[in-house]
Amino acid sequence: MQLELLNEQGQATAKVDAPDTLFARDYNEALVHQVVVAFQANARQGTRAQKDREQVKHSTKKPFRQKGTGRARAGMTSSPLWRGGGRIFPNMPDENFTHKLNKKMYRAGMAAILSQLAREGRLAVVDSITLEAPKTKLLAAKFKAMGLESVMVIADQVDDNLLLASRNLANVLVCEPRYADPLSLVFYKKVLVTKAAMEQLTEMLA
Repeated sequence: MQLELLNEQGQATAKVDAPDTLFARDYNEALVHQVVVAFQANARQGTRAQKDREQVKHSTKKPFRQKGTGRARAGMTSSPLWRGGGRIFPNMPDENFTHKLNKKMYRAGMAAILSQLAREGRLAVVDSITLEAPKTKLLAAKFKAMGLESVMVIADQVDDNLLLASRNLANVLVCEPRYADPLSLVFYKKVLVTKAAMEQLTEMLA
């Protein structure tokens, strides 16, 4: 598999050989969906909570007499049938949302995503991305010159200048290969990988 090597103007100047085990895999839609859903589920904090009929603050007094009103009998207003009453099966903070995903499945899913990005022309290689100062406008101007609006950069080493310059750009994500996640790879329109980062990805996922 060969990937395009982009210059500072975003033009393809050459081709770079990439391992077929990582960038020429068949696209498995079901596996990719499972990997993305598992990543999102494992990122949930599970802090939502609701109250049951014991926890809501209501009087335990019988709201009206048992017979003669024509209404259904009721014992207290904390009943789940009443407005403002407790929930029957409330969401609890200790609820576990994690999905188990085998390492081989995760690696295969990431390889399938990278391969599909390469086939669609959304994945390219650059020699390196460096900045002289931690200025957001410098990085924004660099991506504008390359014709990129939504881009994910996978660099072998993210220095302070690149990190500080990129964190205030809404459609830009800069990370190291170990922090590349399937959701970001699918979300951003263009993915740039440095040569050294491509070697690290090959060691991790191939």
